[in-house]
Amino acid sequence: MRLAVAMSLLAFGSARAADTVKIGLMAPMTGSWASEGQEMKRNVDLLAAEQNARGGLLGKQIEVVLEDDGGDPRTAALAAQRLTTKGVVAVIGTYGSAVTEATQNIIDEAGLVQVANGSTAVRLTEKGLKHFFRTCPRDDEQGRVGAATLEKLKAKKVALLHDNSAYSKGLADEIAAILKKRNIPIAFFDALTPKEQDYSAILTRLKAAGPDVVFFTGYYPEAGLLLKQKKQMGWNVPFIGGDAINNPDLVKIAGKDAAAGFQFLSPPVPKDLDTPEAKAYVASYQKKYGEAPNSIYGVLAGDGFRVVVKAIEATKSTDADKLRGYLVGQLKDFPGFTGKIAFNEKGDRVGELYRVYKVDPAGNFVLQK
Repeated sequence: MRLAVAMSLLAFGSARAADTVKIGLMAPMTGSWASEGQEMKRNVDLLAAEQNARGGLLGKQIEVVLEDDGGDPRTAALAAQRLTTKGVVAVIGTYGSAVTEATQNIIDEAGLVQVANGSTAVRLTEKGLKHFFRTCPRDDEQGRVGAATLEKLKAKKVALLHDNSAYSKGLADEIAAILKKRNIPIAFFDALTPKEQDYSAILTRLKAAGPDVVFFTGYYPEAGLLLKQKKQMGWNVPFIGGDAINNPDLVKIAGKDAAAGFQFLSPPVPKDLDTPEAKAYVASYQKKYGEAPNSIYGVLAGDGFRVVVKAIEATKSTDADKLRGYLVGQLKDFPGFTGKIAFNEKGDRVGELYRVYKVDPAGNFVLQK
């Protein structure tokens, strides 16, 4: 009797599982990037609920299957392996190029579409992986915009500071190559160690190099500390940064006074886009969570979820090859919350996306015209 009951419960559980379309979400829910992971989850959960209210997908409700990658490549590889055993039809995420790189082959070999949201390293889409896409742009585009921003600042000597990660070192290399072609001297090119609490030594070395501008290509936790400690030193040279700095925790870490005037590159956030879709989404998000989206990468995860849903609806299939065929060949000017979305054969988002933001005295991120 017990065996019969157990078999019955197992069959019931399998039937319930078959009644949903599972979409995986891999995000740093713990670790130094946990605020990004929380934003990714918020966006995807909201969009899944809205899609389910419209009838779901293929006649079934969507189930978001979350795995925490901890912002760590080894943890991410294990998270990717777990997702491939849970019946997901696609994977959204993750944040951080080195972290995403640890998952790519696992997910591709499982025959699943993956749409990363915060992984801009050029090499991720140079491997010929058939089912990998990203809603964020690449570092070579960011490098061009970064170099142009430095030129606008009329910098005569530039310092480039990175953290040796795939993203940060790659972006620093891209900017350095462009500056050298344009005969703009690079006074400093070196790395800090992430997750330290005292950057006074590297700041002292930077100051001794005498740059007009410092471009830090790392992430927001380190950027916040650099700005805070730079102000404590009384060093007023301007700092600018890459897109991994677009997180409100930057201001919490640095303090408003130290963060004021800091500039960084980023895709536009929905509140800065004059499109019906972006405006409606900001209103929906505010209604659900009581505030506007805090992170561009959470929104880019949401856009990744939306293009996967669109591809499944259009093809009436969850087959990865069919989804790829649609995303590469038929998805054109999709109205994303971060602008129009289309993909090339490599899985890269096409079109110029980067903008320049500046931190105002109140700690707000203001789009520069």
